[in-house]
Amino acid sequence: MYLPTFQQLKLDPGRLHPFDSPLVSFSGDRVYPKGIVTLKVTIGAYPKQQTHHLDFLVVDCPSSYNVIIGRPTLNRWKEATSSYCLKVKFPTEDGVGEVKGDQVLARECYQAVLATGENHTWTIEEGKEDKVEDLETVELVEGESAKVARIGTTLSLEMKNRLVQFLKENLDVFAWSHEDMPDIPRQVIQHELNIDPEKKPIQQRQRFFAPERNQAITDEVNRLLQENFI
Repeated sequence: MYLPTFQQLKLDPGRLHPFDSPLVSFSGDRVYPKGIVTLKVTIGAYPKQQTHHLDFLVVDCPSSYNVIIGRPTLNRWKEATSSYCLKVKFPTEDGVGEVKGDQVLARECYQAVLATGENHTWTIEEGKEDKVEDLETVELVEGESAKVARIGTTLSLEMKNRLVQFLKENLDVFAWSHEDMPDIPRQVIQHELNIDPEKKPIQQRQRFFAPERNQAITDEVNRLLQENFI
């Protein structure tokens, strides 16, 4: 919702709740919302109408529009939209409701957007990731440094001991290597390429990788061949 609309509705500014994340456009422009407000919105005409409480971000930037309703809300209303007919339809308990747009007004708004270069494509900038809990490495099989697990350091001593004991008692579910992953019988499931046997196979050109990546691919393929995975 744009700020002039919020003001024309004569809403109490005290209803705005803080919203810290900025909105970012594809061009990199940022705008910080004035806040977020919850309003009861009714669409359609009685009795074929829906009423919901919606959250609106209030932004102070020029626009030819009053409010932009996003896809999550349209999906919530189960709306079917026709931009060609300027109409939306939605289900209600009393039948199919509809909202019609104004062809002339829509054309004027669109021309104004083109003339002023307004930007109406915004996304909420993701905040900084929360600090991840520190982890410690626990050896599950004595003397085998490869068979370890990492658990949080904020666990109590009792919970830590119970968790480590639980992991040790269920070592059979860990796959430390390809040998620990027995193959599935082909009678159960098998992957095949979905190709037409009547078509002539075409060999793709050879692809080259960086030396270290090529070596990793070769090692992995050799391990899969050795264990009859492929």
